[in-house]
Amino acid sequence: MAQPPAIKEWVTVALVGELPAGRVKVVEAKGQKLALANVDGNYFAIQDRCTHDDGPLGEGELLGSEIECPRHGARFDVTTGIPKTLPAVIPVQTFPVKVEGDKILVQLS
Repeated sequence: MAQPPAIKEWVTVALVGELPAGRVKVVEAKGQKLALANVDGNYFAIQDRCTHDDGPLGEGELLGSEIECPRHGARFDVTTGIPKTLPAVIPVQTFPVKVEGDKILVQLS
């Protein structure tokens, strides 16, 4: 028997003024920790967990569109989740983001 499609929900995670360009912030949405990044005024959300060793990506440095894990230096493209440097080889999960007024919303399923 087929399962019903997952319900997708938009959740407010931050306000535009809380996250300057070139910065990343750890946010929580429905009990899930995410790293929210501002790349030149565009917002991206990824899981706050390095796929190499579960390091806290949101505590890493944002270098352009790449975030560096503070534990072992693996870098991920925040726009796609794709790892850019070793030791990570598995992508991180990404989440759709939109801005409504001054609210930054992330879509969860």
